[in-house]
Amino acid sequence: MVFLVSVFLNDPTPMENLEASLQEKVIKISQVIGERNLYWYQNLMAAADYIASEFKDYGYNPSFQTYLLEGKVVRNIIAEKRGKRYPNQIFVVGAHYDTALGTPGADDNGSGVSVLLALANLFSGLETDKSIRFVAFASEEPPYFGTELMGSRVYAKECKRKGESIFGMVSLECIGFYTRELKKRSLPSRIMGLFYPAAGYYLAIVGAPRYRGLTERITREFRNHSQVKVWGISIPRIIPGIDFSDHASFWKEGYPAVMVTDTAFYRNPHYHQPTDTYEKLNYPILAEVTKGLYYAIFSMIK
Repeated sequence: MVFLVSVFLNDPTPMENLEASLQEKVIKISQVIGERNLYWYQNLMAAADYIASEFKDYGYNPSFQTYLLEGKVVRNIIAEKRGKRYPNQIFVVGAHYDTALGTPGADDNGSGVSVLLALANLFSGLETDKSIRFVAFASEEPPYFGTELMGSRVYAKECKRKGESIFGMVSLECIGFYTRELKKRSLPSRIMGLFYPAAGYYLAIVGAPRYRGLTERITREFRNHSQVKVWGISIPRIIPGIDFSDHASFWKEGYPAVMVTDTAFYRNPHYHQPTDTYEKLNYPILAEVTKGLYYAIFSMIK
């Protein structure tokens, strides 16, 4: 795969500079800060402070949604760029910043956070018709995954309570690990093999059948602007892993949402392990992923 030096609509930064910036962000959150969850509470707070500081550096005025988790305050961090014509029409880009126990979480989910921040930077000076909102979520990982205490669950419920019009959401979940090796497949992996190749050298955009339109549009626009092979699919939640991220919190509130992922445990042997470290990620591909997502999201809010 050949990666060309490219420019974005709002930023003349060459692609190789974007690669370096993404790697710097992953190193910061996974190596300098490290494991970040309720049991490493200081690190969790340090990660939230880092994300908020980055948003401020890009010209946003970030806000916090706080709630109690086992007697401790945790925070979702929100940065918004208001649309000029239809400010109440909102597109959300989200990524969780906590980690599973025992892992520095470079791919899961330092990769998602790094791209979230890069996209926030790229959109910071760009005027659009609709609003875009960047949200870093707390407590996605077990033991809170799938409960009402997930950061994205708390956030999506509040959006619904306020009657906000969220017409699309993208969850950035493990997007930095790529391999040409063929992995021995479990039964769920063999089921997924009906839809995806065995070699993990592509990006997956996963949605629910009722939101097929969003999945197809993001996949189409991504393909038009990135050299990374991408597979878009809308399948029921009976397949393991389809709802294993923050997009499912938005599904529960009737908001269209997709997960963008390298397929995590289906390909990455370091998933939820101490070996999920920054040097195992592919930063040229991660930069191309950022580019594809940038144009795909721009097409939704321009």
